[in-house]
Amino acid sequence: MNLLDHIKTILEQNESFCKDGRLFKNSVVEAALKLDPVLLKLLLADEKGKKYFFTDVDGIIVFDKVKFQKFVSNKEFLPDSFTAYKNKIGLTANGEYLTEANEVVLDFPYKDCVLEGGQTREDEKRQEIFWNETLAPDEIDRLFEPKVFINWKRYSVKGEEKVAKISKDDNLIIKGNNLLALHSLLPNYKGKVQLIYIDPPYNTGNDDFKYNDSFNHSTWLTFIRSRLLVAKFLLKETGNLFVQIDDNEVAYMKVLIDGVFGRDNVVSHIYWKRTFNTGSSKSLSNKLPANTDTILWISKSKNYLHNKQYRPYSEGALKRYDKKDKKGVFKWNPLKTYSQEKLDRLIKEGNAKWTESSKYPVYKHYLDESKGSALDNFWHDISSIGTFSTERTGFVTQKPETLIERIISLGSNKGDLILDFFSGSGTTAAVAHKMERQFIITEQMDYVQTITLKRLTEVIAGKQDGISEKVNWKGGGSFVYAELAQDNAGYINSIQAAKKSKALIKIWDEIKDKGFISYKVSPKDIDDSISEFSELSLDDQKKLLISLLDKNQLYVNYSDMEDADHKISKEDQGLNHQFYQS
Repeated sequence: MNLLDHIKTILEQNESFCKDGRLFKNSVVEAALKLDPVLLKLLLADEKGKKYFFTDVDGIIVFDKVKFQKFVSNKEFLPDSFTAYKNKIGLTANGEYLTEANEVVLDFPYKDCVLEGGQTREDEKRQEIFWNETLAPDEIDRLFEPKVFINWKRYSVKGEEKVAKISKDDNLIIKGNNLLALHSLLPNYKGKVQLIYIDPPYNTGNDDFKYNDSFNHSTWLTFIRSRLLVAKFLLKETGNLFVQIDDNEVAYMKVLIDGVFGRDNVVSHIYWKRTFNTGSSKSLSNKLPANTDTILWISKSKNYLHNKQYRPYSEGALKRYDKKDKKGVFKWNPLKTYSQEKLDRLIKEGNAKWTESSKYPVYKHYLDESKGSALDNFWHDISSIGTFSTERTGFVTQKPETLIERIISLGSNKGDLILDFFSGSGTTAAVAHKMERQFIITEQMDYVQTITLKRLTEVIAGKQDGISEKVNWKGGGSFVYAELAQDNAGYINSIQAAKKSKALIKIWDEIKDKGFISYKVSPKDIDDSISEFSELSLDDQKKLLISLLDKNQLYVNYSDMEDADHKISKEDQGLNHQFYQS
């Protein structure tokens, strides 16, 4: 008799607990929680009941009511065991599997907030602490409204041109906060993007992902989550997301993605061997060198697009195809999985046989040089960009075009829309354009002018580097560049650039006149405390001024575009109307 059946026989001595083998669980649990003397006497009088549900503490017998309650309540205990669940193995919380307990999630400080700032270029060693402010949900009202685009320019083989017309088929480069740019894309591109590739800040401690609070890890999670949530809406049902990350945050990134896209939508963990260790590093004595990145492949739905890819055969592999018949060149491979019917058919056709040297039958594997070997999830055949490569733009974390080509080939077709909202040097856009895909990229930092734009104009001109020769790229096409129109963001830039306290006081006067100040702030209180303000360090003065600004108004909202204070030109107004109403 198992323990549960045994306890039932004990409790049947009282019909309010059990009768005819039927356990009245609610009554039993209620009695246990109340430490009912009748129940306790029944259990104490039984040797097994006393052994399993009571503990001797210095001669005092203590009833473990929690343990007893769980035991009685659970339907799936194994016979003679307190281990729950007969047919499953997994992590549980409060008696439920993590996959079934909806309340079990990756939690972290500020999870329900929005981190609206951006990141810096790693080799500049700048601390963008002022941009990166965590906004609580009740502080967000107009933050995600569509924004105004200005400074429109079209680049083609003719060079830089004015933009007369904008359509949803244009390639786009958007300068500005990527979170707000993504929300501005939603009206036109929701459910239209086939593939998103992002190479976000890795949060290594070396990439200047620094913030105004002590929660560096959680602010990174908040930063990424805010952007993944809107990215999901932009993807088509057949769409794919590829996220590149290293060991510092890959585990948390995976769980974060599970929460946004669903655990079952992670297609693959791809491991890219980006570099080869030379053995000269001093750190080798402490830990193994990190030569790989992880690329997480996530689908929008079960109906995702997957174009099977192949890796060219190596010279050694080609030499093993040393047999030939009418169908072509082949080698004998062991047939480890087969049915007798399949084996008999292959032998009859002359495509399989038994050999004395193998415990398995062997079959003919023909060489298909047009395909090669099927691609797996360990990508060891693509190295980082060499020091003297013509691809190099001066961007430290730049990825090779061959890597992005493989990703785009896996998850999209010609004519599809590709998005990268951490565009950096513009590799994703360069490769997408050469592969006859439409692209949209966003970048917040000023190097978009000196690096990203320059690179894309060279692509249009037909520069031969990266994958150009492989895809027979000759140049052509065009793209449109635009910027989010700054509102309070302009004041933040001025504050950051100020060299003296007098300049900051002048900026404060401009903010009072035309800027948007937080509803929590009384300008008069600031003016009355100007002497105390002057005693602060220059950095503290900057932080204080920026904290006074309403972060919902960093950029001009499309709905406010015709307000004369924003000085949006008639030409830009017309292009914005085209963009949002197309």
